[in-house]
Amino acid sequence: MADYVIPAPAVVSIPVAGGGAFPVRRVFCVGRNYAEHSREMGSDPDREPPFFFMKPADALLTGDADMPYPAQSKDLHHEMELVIGLSEGGVDIAEADAMRHVWGYAAGLDMTRRDIQNAAKKEGKPWDMGKGFDHSAPIGLMAPAAKVASPGKGLIELKVNGKIRQTSDQSKMIWNIPEMIAYLSRLVRLAPGDLIFTGTPENVAAVQRGDLLEGVVEGVGTVRTRIV
Repeated sequence: MADYVIPAPAVVSIPVAGGGAFPVRRVFCVGRNYAEHSREMGSDPDREPPFFFMKPADALLTGDADMPYPAQSKDLHHEMELVIGLSEGGVDIAEADAMRHVWGYAAGLDMTRRDIQNAAKKEGKPWDMGKGFDHSAPIGLMAPAAKVASPGKGLIELKVNGKIRQTSDQSKMIWNIPEMIAYLSRLVRLAPGDLIFTGTPENVAAVQRGDLLEGVVEGVGTVRTRIV
Protein backbone atom coordinates (compact mmCIF):
# COMPACT_ATOMS: atom_id res chain seq x y z
CA MET A 1 0.00 0.00 0.00
CA ALA A 2 1.24 3.46 -0.92
CA ASP A 3 2.38 5.71 1.90
CA TYR A 4 0.12 8.67 1.08
CA VAL A 5 1.23 12.01 2.47
CA ILE A 6 -2.40 13.24 2.76
CA PRO A 7 -5.64 11.28 3.25
CA ALA A 8 -6.69 9.50 0.04
CA PRO A 9 -9.98 10.71 -1.48
CA ALA A 10 -13.00 8.52 -0.88
CA VAL A 11 -14.43 6.49 -3.77
CA VAL A 12 -17.44 8.30 -5.25
CA SER A 13 -20.36 5.94 -5.88
CA ILE A 14 -24.01 5.89 -6.92
CA PRO A 15 -26.52 3.68 -5.08
CA VAL A 16 -27.93 0.91 -7.28
CA ALA A 17 -31.62 0.02 -7.43
CA GLY A 18 -31.93 -3.29 -5.58
CA GLY A 19 -28.73 -2.83 -3.58
CA GLY A 20 -25.04 -2.21 -3.98
CA ALA A 21 -23.19 0.79 -5.32
CA PHE A 22 -21.68 1.79 -8.67
CA PRO A 23 -18.16 3.27 -8.26
CA VAL A 24 -17.55 6.33 -10.42
CA ARG A 25 -14.27 7.07 -12.22
CA ARG A 26 -14.99 9.99 -14.56
CA VAL A 27 -18.06 11.99 -15.62
CA PHE A 28 -18.36 12.91 -19.30
CA CYS A 29 -21.23 15.04 -20.63
CA VAL A 30 -22.45 15.38 -24.21
CA GLY A 31 -23.37 18.90 -25.30
CA ARG A 32 -26.38 19.88 -27.42
CA ASN A 33 -27.63 16.35 -28.16
CA TYR A 34 -31.30 17.29 -28.74
CA ALA A 35 -32.10 19.44 -31.78
CA GLU A 36 -34.58 21.75 -30.04
CA HIS A 37 -32.17 22.40 -27.17
CA SER A 38 -29.42 23.10 -29.70
CA ARG A 39 -31.67 25.69 -31.33
CA GLU A 40 -32.55 27.37 -28.04
CA MET A 41 -28.83 27.66 -27.30
CA GLY A 42 -28.30 29.39 -30.63
CA SER A 43 -26.65 26.53 -32.50
CA ASP A 44 -27.32 24.65 -35.72
CA PRO A 45 -28.97 21.32 -34.84
CA ASP A 46 -27.60 19.57 -37.91
CA ARG A 47 -25.75 16.38 -37.08
CA GLU A 48 -22.31 17.80 -36.40
CA PRO A 49 -19.83 15.60 -34.50
CA PRO A 50 -20.67 15.36 -30.80
CA PHE A 51 -18.63 17.34 -28.30
CA PHE A 52 -17.95 16.53 -24.66
CA PHE A 53 -17.14 18.30 -21.42
CA MET A 54 -16.51 16.92 -17.95
CA LYS A 55 -17.60 17.28 -14.35
CA PRO A 56 -15.58 16.05 -11.35
CA ALA A 57 -16.86 12.76 -9.94
CA ASP A 58 -17.44 14.38 -6.55
CA ALA A 59 -19.90 16.83 -8.16
CA LEU A 60 -22.42 13.97 -8.08
CA LEU A 61 -25.24 14.48 -5.58
CA THR A 62 -27.07 11.30 -4.53
CA GLY A 63 -29.87 10.23 -2.22
CA ASP A 64 -32.30 13.05 -3.16
CA ALA A 65 -30.06 15.41 -1.21
CA ASP A 66 -30.62 19.16 -1.29
CA MET A 67 -28.44 21.12 -3.70
CA PRO A 68 -26.89 24.34 -2.38
CA TYR A 69 -27.32 27.29 -4.74
CA PRO A 70 -23.79 27.73 -6.13
CA ALA A 71 -21.49 30.63 -5.40
CA GLN A 72 -20.69 33.33 -7.97
CA SER A 73 -23.89 32.81 -9.97
CA LYS A 74 -27.29 34.43 -10.31
CA ASP A 75 -28.51 32.23 -13.17
CA LEU A 76 -28.60 28.52 -12.23
CA HIS A 77 -30.24 26.34 -14.91
CA HIS A 78 -31.55 22.77 -14.92
CA GLU A 79 -30.75 20.25 -17.67
CA MET A 80 -32.54 16.88 -17.36
CA GLU A 81 -30.60 13.91 -18.75
CA LEU A 82 -30.26 10.14 -19.17
CA VAL A 83 -26.96 8.94 -17.68
CA ILE A 84 -24.99 5.88 -18.83
CA GLY A 85 -22.67 3.92 -16.51
CA LEU A 86 -19.95 1.78 -18.11
CA SER A 87 -18.80 -1.62 -16.87
CA GLU A 88 -16.16 -2.09 -19.54
CA GLY A 89 -13.68 0.30 -21.07
CA GLY A 90 -11.68 0.40 -24.23
CA VAL A 91 -10.57 2.48 -27.16
CA ASP A 92 -12.04 2.56 -30.69
CA ILE A 93 -15.14 0.70 -29.55
CA ALA A 94 -17.36 -0.32 -32.46
CA GLU A 95 -20.95 0.89 -32.39
CA ALA A 96 -22.12 -2.71 -32.77
CA ASP A 97 -20.25 -3.65 -29.56
CA ALA A 98 -20.97 -0.52 -27.52
CA MET A 99 -24.03 -1.64 -25.59
CA ARG A 100 -22.21 -4.53 -23.95
CA HIS A 101 -19.96 -1.95 -22.29
CA VAL A 102 -22.95 -0.50 -20.39
CA TRP A 103 -23.59 -1.60 -16.80
CA GLY A 104 -26.63 0.57 -16.18
CA TYR A 105 -28.52 3.82 -16.46
CA ALA A 106 -29.71 6.62 -14.21
CA ALA A 107 -31.68 9.85 -14.31
CA GLY A 108 -29.50 12.89 -13.74
CA LEU A 109 -29.35 16.68 -13.80
CA ASP A 110 -26.57 18.66 -15.43
CA MET A 111 -26.91 21.86 -13.38
CA THR A 112 -25.32 24.86 -15.05
CA ARG A 113 -24.17 28.31 -13.91
CA ARG A 114 -25.42 29.81 -17.16
CA ASP A 115 -24.11 33.31 -16.49
CA ILE A 116 -20.59 32.00 -15.89
CA GLN A 117 -20.81 29.70 -18.93
CA ASN A 118 -22.07 32.47 -21.23
CA ALA A 119 -19.41 34.93 -20.06
CA ALA A 120 -16.69 32.36 -20.78
CA LYS A 121 -18.13 31.58 -24.21
CA LYS A 122 -18.23 35.28 -25.10
CA GLU A 123 -14.56 35.65 -24.20
CA GLY A 124 -13.50 32.42 -25.91
CA LYS A 125 -12.45 30.86 -22.62
CA PRO A 126 -13.12 27.35 -21.26
CA TRP A 127 -16.44 27.11 -19.42
CA ASP A 128 -15.51 24.42 -16.89
CA MET A 129 -16.65 26.55 -13.96
CA GLY A 130 -20.07 26.95 -15.55
CA LYS A 131 -20.52 23.17 -15.46
CA GLY A 132 -18.09 21.46 -13.08
CA PHE A 133 -18.88 23.15 -9.78
CA ASP A 134 -19.70 21.50 -6.44
CA HIS A 135 -22.97 19.50 -6.31
CA SER A 136 -23.64 20.22 -10.00
CA ALA A 137 -24.74 16.67 -10.90
CA PRO A 138 -27.73 15.39 -8.89
CA ILE A 139 -28.37 11.76 -9.85
CA GLY A 140 -30.86 9.04 -9.00
CA LEU A 141 -30.41 5.32 -8.44
CA MET A 142 -28.46 3.36 -11.05
CA ALA A 143 -30.67 0.78 -12.80
CA PRO A 144 -28.87 -2.34 -14.11
CA ALA A 145 -28.96 -2.51 -17.91
CA ALA A 146 -30.63 -5.92 -17.80
CA LYS A 147 -33.68 -4.29 -16.19
CA VAL A 148 -33.98 -1.43 -18.70
CA ALA A 149 -36.14 -2.70 -21.56
CA SER A 150 -35.63 0.09 -24.10
CA PRO A 151 -32.56 2.21 -23.30
CA GLY A 152 -32.58 5.51 -25.14
CA LYS A 153 -36.32 5.45 -25.75
CA GLY A 154 -39.28 6.76 -23.78
CA LEU A 155 -40.23 9.84 -21.80
CA ILE A 156 -37.64 12.18 -20.31
CA GLU A 157 -39.23 14.88 -18.16
CA LEU A 158 -38.50 17.40 -15.43
CA LYS A 159 -40.97 19.11 -13.12
CA VAL A 160 -40.12 22.17 -11.05
CA ASN A 161 -42.46 22.69 -8.09
CA GLY A 162 -44.86 20.18 -9.65
CA LYS A 163 -45.07 21.92 -13.05
CA ILE A 164 -43.55 20.44 -16.20
CA ARG A 165 -40.50 22.35 -17.41
CA GLN A 166 -38.87 19.87 -19.79
CA THR A 167 -40.57 17.00 -21.58
CA SER A 168 -39.42 14.99 -24.59
CA ASP A 169 -38.53 11.49 -25.73
CA GLN A 170 -35.06 10.01 -25.43
CA SER A 171 -35.34 8.81 -29.03
CA LYS A 172 -34.93 12.46 -30.09
CA MET A 173 -31.25 12.40 -29.13
CA ILE A 174 -29.16 13.39 -32.15
CA TRP A 175 -26.47 10.88 -31.21
CA ASN A 176 -27.78 7.61 -29.75
CA ILE A 177 -26.16 5.59 -26.98
CA PRO A 178 -23.90 3.31 -29.11
CA GLU A 179 -22.81 6.26 -31.26
CA MET A 180 -21.87 8.35 -28.22
CA ILE A 181 -19.85 5.56 -26.63
CA ALA A 182 -18.06 4.73 -29.88
CA TYR A 183 -17.23 8.35 -30.65
CA LEU A 184 -15.98 9.13 -27.14
CA SER A 185 -13.81 6.01 -27.18
CA ARG A 186 -11.96 7.45 -30.16
CA LEU A 187 -11.04 10.51 -28.09
CA VAL A 188 -10.09 8.83 -24.79
CA ARG A 189 -9.65 5.31 -23.46
CA LEU A 190 -12.87 4.61 -21.60
CA ALA A 191 -12.82 2.66 -18.34
CA PRO A 192 -15.18 0.86 -15.97
CA GLY A 193 -16.92 3.39 -13.75
CA ASP A 194 -17.10 6.12 -16.38
CA LEU A 195 -20.42 7.97 -16.66
CA ILE A 196 -21.83 9.69 -19.74
CA PHE A 197 -24.53 12.34 -19.33
CA THR A 198 -26.29 12.14 -22.71
CA GLY A 199 -27.65 15.66 -23.22
CA THR A 200 -30.84 17.54 -22.39
CA PRO A 201 -34.03 18.37 -24.28
CA GLU A 202 -35.34 21.88 -24.78
CA ASN A 203 -36.75 24.34 -22.25
CA VAL A 204 -33.81 24.61 -19.89
CA ALA A 205 -34.48 27.47 -17.48
CA ALA A 206 -33.43 29.12 -14.25
CA VAL A 207 -34.25 27.83 -10.77
CA GLN A 208 -34.23 29.60 -7.42
CA ARG A 209 -33.66 28.69 -3.79
CA GLY A 210 -36.61 26.66 -2.53
CA ASP A 211 -37.45 25.11 -5.92
CA LEU A 212 -38.10 21.35 -5.96
CA LEU A 213 -36.78 19.53 -9.04
CA GLU A 214 -38.26 16.11 -9.87
CA GLY A 215 -37.12 14.31 -13.00
CA VAL A 216 -37.96 10.99 -14.62
CA VAL A 217 -36.40 8.89 -17.35
CA GLU A 218 -38.93 6.28 -18.45
CA GLY A 219 -37.80 2.73 -17.78
CA VAL A 220 -34.77 3.93 -15.81
CA GLY A 221 -35.73 5.91 -12.73
CA THR A 222 -36.04 9.31 -11.14
CA VAL A 223 -33.92 12.13 -9.74
CA ARG A 224 -34.99 14.63 -7.09
CA THR A 225 -33.37 17.62 -5.40
CA ARG A 226 -34.36 20.88 -3.75
CA ILE A 227 -32.33 24.03 -4.30
CA VAL A 228 -31.37 25.56 -0.96
